[in-house]
Amino acid sequence: MHIDLSGRTALVTGSTQGIGYAIAAGLARAGARVAVNGRRSESVDEAVERLRGETGSDGLVAAPGDLASEEGTRGVLDVLPAVDVLVNNLGIFGATPPLEIEDAEWRRYFEVNVLSAARLIRAYLPGMKERGWGRIQSIASDSAIVIPAEMIHYGMTKTSLLALTRGFAKDAAGTGVTVNSVIAGPTHTAGVEDFVYQLVSRDLPWDEAQHEFMIKYRPQSLVQRLIEPEEIANMVVYLSSPQASATTGGALRADGGYVDSILP
Repeated sequence: MHIDLSGRTALVTGSTQGIGYAIAAGLARAGARVAVNGRRSESVDEAVERLRGETGSDGLVAAPGDLASEEGTRGVLDVLPAVDVLVNNLGIFGATPPLEIEDAEWRRYFEVNVLSAARLIRAYLPGMKERGWGRIQSIASDSAIVIPAEMIHYGMTKTSLLALTRGFAKDAAGTGVTVNSVIAGPTHTAGVEDFVYQLVSRDLPWDEAQHEFMIKYRPQSLVQRLIEPEEIANMVVYLSSPQASATTGGALRADGGYVDSILP
């Protein structure tokens, strides 16, 4: 399948590293003009340069801003008043005993993981509908369905993201705009390496630590390994394409078979 996104502009939130970075690279390779986002201008500029070297794209844009705040969001919208593809990838996670999660932390997780996506969809969807074409995806997680005991605040936000995305898909019905979620499984990123070492001994080499983590904390995985960010990006690039025109309102799984369900 040849995916050509030439002439399309995409914004990938939280894209200076990890899954977001891989998605930005995939969209750039498909020919899209891609805006890279992060809170710090320095890290965004560094990511843009790395992506330019890796993809050969001259259509990369720096769009720094803290999307968990209204002010930071306005800064990004000033750089990009309109996009054709929006990927809500920004998210935070961490292990905390359930009874120790305080009100401020519940609010922070909701503002970063859910409200940032709502703000951007609200800003960009009207223009997509007017133009008769657009692609919106929110990166959810297996934790939306299989709530982990060690981070229920994170799981709650990803469940909310599924509902948010489905609701906006209904608002976009019949307009040529598709709105979907991608359910990412346990994925190998620098942040996840830190998270794994919160739960297993730091004395273990990475391969052994990863294996112990999967056996103890993610035994449902059918691939029995962490997923690579590029594997999530492949799904996102497809959903961003004209070929995915009949897929909307969905929660598509790139989870390594982690969720023990036929649907979604």
